[in-house]
Amino acid sequence: MDAETCLKKLGYVGVLAFATVDESGGPQVRNISAIHYEENALYFFTARGKNFCRELLRDGRVQVLGYTRYKEMLRLSGTARPVPAEEQEKWRNLIFEEQPYLSNVYPGDTRDIGIIFCIRDFTIEYFNLGVSPIFRESYAVGGGQIRPKGYEISAACIGCSACRRVCPQGAIDPGSPYVIRPENCLHCGSCFAHCPVQAVVRLG
Repeated sequence: MDAETCLKKLGYVGVLAFATVDESGGPQVRNISAIHYEENALYFFTARGKNFCRELLRDGRVQVLGYTRYKEMLRLSGTARPVPAEEQEKWRNLIFEEQPYLSNVYPGDTRDIGIIFCIRDFTIEYFNLGVSPIFRESYAVGGGQIRPKGYEISAACIGCSACRRVCPQGAIDPGSPYVIRPENCLHCGSCFAHCPVQAVVRLG
């Protein structure tokens, strides 16, 4: 698995959930399908009058979520910025060509009310619940930076195996200290809750 494959999977999903924050700090989620994928970027169309557009222009931070029929969750996190004015028509026409239904929604020149945003520097988290043990991995594209998540076991570990016994995915291996395999970790916190000496450390 890699970032390029994750983008292809998002394309197969088609309709993605875009999460933003409104001016009062409340969460907002929209389903968007007017999307074009490049190897290292995601372009999408929305109308200038929508609250969604205003939220992106005010604070471009966005998370994009897709879920496949195979129980794969893909979450893209980045900042959406309007493409330069001289490139708007190019990307708008390309998206309308790839998504013919848009011509029914915005016929003729009414498509000009739209604005194209691009997410270029981002991270993608891939999380597969359809395998055993589960598998997760994060990828950075462009200037995207991966933030540590989950848990690790510190040198305070006494090797009692309490964490290993309560891990739903069997993702903890013996050692000095014991080791959590991050690619198989659910981030459920069971090890954290059951460690008798608080040797399990929360990341991020």
